[in-house]
Amino acid sequence: MSAAVIFDLDGTLIDSAPDIHMIANEALKIVQAPPITLAQTHDFIGEGIYKFVEKMRDARDLPQAFQDALVDDMSKRYNDAVYLTHPYDGVVDALSELSKQYRLGVCTNKLTSATEAILKHLNLFDNFDLICGGDNPLGYKPNPAALLHMFDKMGCDKQLFVGDSEVDSQTAIAAGVPFFFFTKGYRKKPVDEIEYAIAFDDFKNLPNLIADFILLK
Repeated sequence: MSAAVIFDLDGTLIDSAPDIHMIANEALKIVQAPPITLAQTHDFIGEGIYKFVEKMRDARDLPQAFQDALVDDMSKRYNDAVYLTHPYDGVVDALSELSKQYRLGVCTNKLTSATEAILKHLNLFDNFDLICGGDNPLGYKPNPAALLHMFDKMGCDKQLFVGDSEVDSQTAIAAGVPFFFFTKGYRKKPVDEIEYAIAFDDFKNLPNLIADFILLK
């Protein structure tokens, strides 16, 4: 296979915010804090669990002393937080088609065990050659080190990254690879303020977009 396609997870392949919202509010109960909203959950997703909890604490005016307890509680719940999550429309068919033509991977800031658990629950796991979570030793996105390491291991001469956010765009730019931007995910800025090679809003179009892009390159 001549091309490697690596995907972000939350907000790109799956809408996981309802499950993350649920476990975040369960964690807040242990410090007797009021719940966050689903809209706030969307805003906090994207930079890994530690940043998520920092933002959640700020929103609820909670001290730094609560950080580790909240992270630990959410981490313990993460692997079972699968029942409110679903793939975006067209993802299942797109991955099935793409996996027959290219090497596929997932590079996410979500914990690796939680990433594998949700992909297995949704029957998506077998589409991927490599999976890398945010607890890898190379660091969280937008640091491109984990993404570059994955591309190196996949050994393909053409590479691209698919994501939904400013963090994903920054990661692709830092890695020097084209960014395919799913515009219906968890981005915080308008589409025209985010740098990308190709933008799309429907996964049924992605296989053809990738094929055409690779041919031009």
